[in-house]
Amino acid sequence: MTGRLWGVGLGPGDPELVTVKAARLIGAADVIAFHSARHGRSIARSAAAPYLRDGQLEEHLVYPLTVETTDHPGGYQGAMDDFYAECAERLAAHLDAGREVVVLAEGDPLFYGSYMHMHKRLTDRYECEVVPGVTSVSAAAAVLGRPLCERDEILTVLPGTLPPEVLAERLRNTDAAAVMKLGRTFGNVREAFELAGRLDEAWYVERATTDAQRTAPLADVDPDSVPYFSLALLPSPLNSTSPTTEQVALSDKGSVTVVGLGPAGPEWMTPEVRSAIATADDLIGYGPYVDRLPDRARQRKHGSDNRVESERAAFALDLARKGSRVVVVSSGDPGVFAMASAVTEVASEPEYADLAVHVLPGMTAAQAVASRVGAPLGHDYCVLSLSDRLKPWEVIAARLSAAAAADLAIAIYNPASKSRTWQVGATRDLLLEHRSPETPVVIGRDVGGGSESITVTTLADLDPDQVDMRCLLLIGSSQTRTVDREAGRLVFTPRRYPSGA
Repeated sequence: MTGRLWGVGLGPGDPELVTVKAARLIGAADVIAFHSARHGRSIARSAAAPYLRDGQLEEHLVYPLTVETTDHPGGYQGAMDDFYAECAERLAAHLDAGREVVVLAEGDPLFYGSYMHMHKRLTDRYECEVVPGVTSVSAAAAVLGRPLCERDEILTVLPGTLPPEVLAERLRNTDAAAVMKLGRTFGNVREAFELAGRLDEAWYVERATTDAQRTAPLADVDPDSVPYFSLALLPSPLNSTSPTTEQVALSDKGSVTVVGLGPAGPEWMTPEVRSAIATADDLIGYGPYVDRLPDRARQRKHGSDNRVESERAAFALDLARKGSRVVVVSSGDPGVFAMASAVTEVASEPEYADLAVHVLPGMTAAQAVASRVGAPLGHDYCVLSLSDRLKPWEVIAARLSAAAAADLAIAIYNPASKSRTWQVGATRDLLLEHRSPETPVVIGRDVGGGSESITVTTLADLDPDQVDMRCLLLIGSSQTRTVDREAGRLVFTPRRYPSGA
């Protein structure tokens, strides 16, 4: 009669987290098998040590390699396949002799564990049974005291061996995450969190529940200090303890938070805004802006046309009145030609007087464009929109002339649209009444996006055909300078202004 094979999970390392069943089976087994690298130390065996008894046979399964190269004809995978096949036959010899064999496994045997390679090779020949164990993911959440997920949140478990861009995409589209297999992959994993715009939310946990346990914000960890037995954890956003979450916490009547996403991707978004979005029940905004946010099963998205700001604001406030945590999204900063004005105006009506409204800033398009060329807005400047949908052109023209006469640098939003193309030429002509034809002009298109372009020209040479609805214009003052350098062109406005100028 053949013996039985047991895959026994030992948990994350603390011997007291070994289950009662695991302890009983370890003590009763004829053969105890465990894996280790060539140094011979086995976390699994050390966790099982209190439950071992004298007289048990031990099969020490030593990996032939870990991350080093090999001259095996099948490469790394070929060498490992041969190793697992040899280990399976060593265990099969004990099973054929009628012995009960326990294979020790850190964490859970079927969760990134080596036991599964024995199970696959032996389960068709012998009776095999798996005893689950506490995973390192559960242990990490426990030692941090931060829930993994709640309600309809999605938890994603990822191997750190994935390319950074693949990891980043997965991290953008989940509520909570655990990234395993750090060690030498840590640099790529950290880069992935940064690309996803979630580095500030992530935690590092090393050897959870053991005497060598270490925790820290992921951003603060020295890559050279990271062992294999560590992980990166992105806990539940619903249970974040950041001030933002407390600020927008669900009251009996809900709340509305208006946020700025910045000019482009998640790397332009502030941690405060990301936290507010992560804890929202409903996301509201212009369709393309809402589409920039990841889909989460527990959240509802409400995209709409760009010309219904007041209706959008009322909809957000009505949802909040029913108890929802609502986030209204804008591109750039919500207070610059965006939704903060519409929401606060509607919220001023008596029927919404008892609803909490918060505004969280974002990086403006003007700042983004200016950063690409230097500091054209380094001194006094004004911000104007050329859109005449909500104010007449006569008002726009008067303000342009006043700003030009005051010698202010000017950031111009909404310079053109599909149906509105003539204002750029008219603006140029108005400004030339007060400014030198050589005044520097910066045309920024889709800054931060896939089709970003920056054009530096002069006021006299400003071509309206170069400007479309995705552009922002920066018009210099009399002091703004363009300097061509070997390392790249710079446009800047000095902070000193000539006396009497």
